[in-house]
Parts: sequence; C-alpha cells; structure tokens
Amino acid sequence: MRHLSGVLAIIMALALVLLGAGRAEAHEVRPVYLDIKETAAGRYDVIWRVPVTNGMAPPVSPRFAAGCKVSGGLPWVAGSSAVSRMVVTCAEGLAATTITLDGLSHTMIDGLVRIQFASGEVATRLVRPANPAFTVPGANGPLDVIRIYAGLGTEHILAGYDHLLFVLGMVLYVKRSRAVLLSISSFTLAHSITLSMAALGVIAVPSALAEALIALSILMLAVELVRSAASPDGATGLRPAVLAFVFGLLHGLGFAGALAAIGLPAHEIPLSLLGFNIGVELGQIAFVIVILAIGRVTRALGPQLRQRAYRVCTYAIGSLAAFWTIERVMAF
Repeated sequence: MRHLSGVLAIIMALALVLLGAGRAEAHEVRPVYLDIKETAAGRYDVIWRVPVTNGMAPPVSPRFAAGCKVSGGLPWVAGSSAVSRMVVTCAEGLAATTITLDGLSHTMIDGLVRIQFASGEVATRLVRPANPAFTVPGANGPLDVIRIYAGLGTEHILAGYDHLLFVLGMVLYVKRSRAVLLSISSFTLAHSITLSMAALGVIAVPSALAEALIALSILMLAVELVRSAASPDGATGLRPAVLAFVFGLLHGLGFAGALAAIGLPAHEIPLSLLGFNIGVELGQIAFVIVILAIGRVTRALGPQLRQRAYRVCTYAIGSLAAFWTIERVMAF
C-alpha cells in the first residue's frame, strides 16, 4: 500500500477529535473492583473500590445473599478511587450464592470481582452492566485470569483516544505497509517494557506527568507529519521506528496508570499483566488493520485530494494534542 487516502484521514481524525474533545481523560477504563478474601469458614474480608471522576463516584454497591451479614466503615478517597473495607459473614459460605453490583446497570463501566478462598484457590470474574448479578464460581485457572485482563486491555486501548491518535499518526507518518509494521512493532515493544516495569514497581512516574508527556508526544508527531508531507512515501529509514520506540516508552506509563486503577491481584500479577498486554496489542492491531483496510478501499482518490486531506488530518491531530497538552499541564 503506497498511500493512505485523504478521506480516511479526515474521517479518523475528526472522529477522534469529537470523541476526545468530550473526554480529555483518555484512559478512563476503570471498573469497580470487588476483592473478597476468605479468612475463616464463612468469614470474608472485602475491599470495595469505585473510580472517582470530577469528585464523584458512581452509585454502585455490592449486595450479597440474604443470609449474609455485612459490617464495615465509611469509604475514603485513595487517589482516584473511593475505597471501602467491610467484613461479610455467611453461615453457608459464598460458594454458589449470588452477588449483585447494584447500580452497575445504570453505568457504562464494568465490575471486576476477585475471590480468594481459604484453600488458596482464586476465582476472578468480569461483570458487565447488562448482567450485574453473578453466581460465585469455584476457582478458575490461569487462562481465565489472562482472558479477563486481556478483555480489560482491549477495552482500554479502544477507549484510549490519545493512544489511537498516536497510532493513526504513525500510520500516516510512514505510509508504506512494511514501515508501518516496523514502527508499530517498535511502539509495542517500548510500551510493553514501561508498562511491565511500572506495574512491577521498578519505576514510578506520577500519572499526571505521564499523561502530559503522552499528549506532548502526539503534538511532536504532528510536527513530524507536517515535515514529511512533501514525501510521497512518508518518513523512511529507521527514524520512524526510533521515534515510535521513544514515544512508546511514554505511552506505556499511561497504560500502567490505567492498570493500576483497575488493580492487579497480588498473587496473579504476572498472569494479569500478560493478559492486559495481550489485550492492548489485540486492540491496537485491530485498529491498524481497519486503517489499512479503509486505505486500500479508497486508494483510487487523486493525489491532490489526498494531499489536502492529509494536511487537514495533520492539523486536526496537532490541534487536539495541543489542547490535551495544555489541559494536562494545567492540571498539575
């Protein structure tokens, strides 16, 4: 594929601008989180966490089976979440009972539930708004943990408009399919490194700083798009891959912040981290495939129209990136 079409550029850029303008926080895939640990027969220590946005938490709360007694204190704010601790006692245990996340059906967020039994076995479930009640299962295997966190990773990348805008910019920057593959692979490798290091506590960068740097990386890419506009094949050589790798390190910090907000189960960190990484890559690959497919369909457009639309797309990307950069720097 030698050229991406101008129509593609306009559609993708304007769609992302409209979505991003209404949602400056581009990493908001933060489910409610219910962590249950059986400490004795029929007794469970529970941590309930809900995301706080603009000082408000969604009105969602866990409801246990009628035969269970719940005691606990008032929630407190920890970072960007409201956290509650409670003790649940059930004479017959939680196994095979129903837990309902009241209010979840009135939101657009998911619920992540992790139950650790006294035997050491663990069950993890992802609860959707369309079906907020679930029956407590038995223990699940490693593949279940990977599957659940892969789903969360895919949701995150597809709702992370700044990440998608950067990927779109890289595709426009290099134009040729082989160069796109090399650059995206470099971006993937880089953000996987920093995501893993941050999730494991090897490095720590304030999320506000990471978000501002991510926005700045998109703005800098937009500048490179303007510089390479005269080239029919886009940027060449190793420069695009190096650029993608350097900026990918920054984007990995953004992924790490989202994963921290979701929560990593203490005894399943490698599996959940692997699953989240896989999900991010699947979502990213799907996005690139769609871009390339549309580009092939519309490649018959004339070069003059493509060039004009390329400029529209470039300045749309740069404008939104500049807005995000200013907004996030002011949020420090």
